[in-house]
Amino acid sequence: MKVELEADKCVASGQCVLAAMDIFDQDDDGIAILLEETPAAEQLDDVREAIAVCPAAAIRLVEG
Repeated sequence: MKVELEADKCVASGQCVLAAMDIFDQDDDGIAILLEETPAAEQLDDVREAIAVCPAAAIRLVEG
């Protein structure tokens, strides 16, 4: 599985970082940064939580 982040949609809420701090971070403006494009299997639940709580729907999990 691969994580895709559309940073231009990001509204800097930081919810993704709270849900999956090993996968996401924020830049100085609060915009999400993808740290790990291909998370380990044990991190997928955290990524799914980040997707669910993202108010801008800027995160996707895709096959690949």
